[in-house]
Amino acid sequence: NDIRAGKFNGVVVWHPDRLARNAGDLGAIVDLLDQKKLVEIRTHSQRFTNNPNEKFLLMILGSQAKLENDNKSINVKRGLKMRCEMGFWPSGAPTGYINSPNRDEKGVVYIDPARAHTIKDMFVKVGHGGYSGRKLYRWLKDIKFTTRYGKPLSLSNIYKILSNHFYYRMFEYPKGSGHWYQGNYEPIISKD
Repeated sequence: NDIRAGKFNGVVVWHPDRLARNAGDLGAIVDLLDQKKLVEIRTHSQRFTNNPNEKFLLMILGSQAKLENDNKSINVKRGLKMRCEMGFWPSGAPTGYINSPNRDEKGVVYIDPARAHTIKDMFVKVGHGGYSGRKLYRWLKDIKFTTRYGKPLSLSNIYKILSNHFYYRMFEYPKGSGHWYQGNYEPIISKD
């Protein structure tokens, strides 16, 4: 926008792949060169002007960066799927569990010794004690139960916990995808 407004007519950037995140943005930059509103782009080792060969090279380098970015996305998704298939949880552990602090144990979750027993009691109170969500909410308030971040559970979080399959070692990832996996962590409750 500043180039279109005539505030400046050149760009200094480390590498051409830093100029645009998608083909549309890259096309807009080349269009600014064509309109002579952008006179020059300089990188650490290259120079691009309104020369057909230089613009072509800029488009190739930008397209290559887009390809690499798209491939990273595919590889990350493939890696997450593979970890899920191995039973590892690829996100923050739900209340009652903790993520392993060990970097070598990515996706490994452990029972939270400070909270798991209360989570189990929640299921028991609803399943066998006739507790409603609101009654459970009041009980949790009375015992001063908090998440690992020191916050009390909201009523909506209580319902999320009670409907979460994670607690009996099953999880869907990504949520709503219909892809279900058997976890390799200790369950807090049984499916029954």
